Amino acid sequence: MTLINKKSLAEEVASKLQEQIALGHYKINEKLPIEAELMKSFGVGRSSIREAMKLLANSGLLRIQQGVGTFVQEVTNTREPMDQRFKRASLEDLDEVRQLLELKIAEKAALNRTEDDIIAMKQHLADRMKAANEGLIEECVEADIQFHIAIAEASKNEILADLYKSVSKHLKKEFLTLYPDTIVFQETYAIHEQLLKSIIAKDQKKTWNIVAKITGHINY
Repeated sequence: MTLINKKSLAEEVASKLQEQIALGHYKINEKLPIEAELMKSFGVGRSSIREAMKLLANSGLLRIQQGVGTFVQEVTNTREPMDQRFKRASLEDLDEVRQLLELKIAEKAALNRTEDDIIAMKQHLADRMKAANEGLIEECVEADIQFHIAIAEASKNEILADLYKSVSKHLKKEFLTLYPDTIVFQETYAIHEQLLKSIIAKDQKKTWNIVAKITGHINY
């Protein structure tokens, strides 16, 4: 039997409070609301609130002063949820992260891809070309992103895949602004087809080299 660890109510409250602090809802040295208000806000009992405060105090995020209250002690960017961090990142930084991820993801996909992965990659690449030939830029960008996400999923590394999906989600709008038409997607179809073939052939070295060529271009 496989046991699934579920977050306790206290851990969920701590996680939400940590996110609120990271997003600036509470500033450093600011006093948090009293227990009764937090209980009402989160819909949990007093014990869960107190346990959540203890968890965050132990992590250094909060300072509990007996008889006075609980204060925010530390606010750092490392506590900011990654998806929120991606939202405020520059296009250049996001694209650089995407390019680095693609190298490792494609290499792992060449090692771990399944027949179902191949079917998915082929379909998205075909959709990409069809949309490119028809001049449908939004559909083309979406198909392109889905093609690379399919490669990420084929890597069988869930962390890499999740990171790639998060980065891609925030890049989509930028790509639609960056590319006014589908010409670049038509021009890069051949090298993407080579990428797919190298993954199918389980040729990790060739896959890496092709991705290096793709990401070495200004065009996506």
